[in-house]
Amino acid sequence: MAYYTYTKDPIGAFVEKEVGNVFEYSLNDEPYNNHLGEDFPHKIWVGGKDICGMTGWRFANVVKTVATIVVDEDEFGLPVLEKWFIKNHRVYDAR
Repeated sequence: MAYYTYTKDPIGAFVEKEVGNVFEYSLNDEPYNNHLGEDFPHKIWVGGKDICGMTGWRFANVVKTVATIVVDEDEFGLPVLEKWFIKNHRVYDAR
C-alpha cells in the first residue's frame, strides 16, 4: 500500500508517543502578522483539510523529543497548547 500525504513542503516527520500516530511537519509560511504564528515556526499536518473550513494543519514548535501544538484559542485570543512527546523524529534531507 502506498503512503499518501497532502503536507505542503514537508521538512520532517515524527511519531507521537502516546497513540503512535505519524505526523509530518513543514515550516510556518503564514504571515507573521498572525498572532498565533509568531512563536510557532512549524505547521503540523493533522488532516481534515477543507472539511468544515479546517486548514488541515496546526501551528507548532517541533524540537527533538517534544512538539508543542496550538489546539485552540481562549476567550482572550491566547493560544491553548498541548505538549506531545515524540519519537522517531527525522528531518528530511533537503537535497
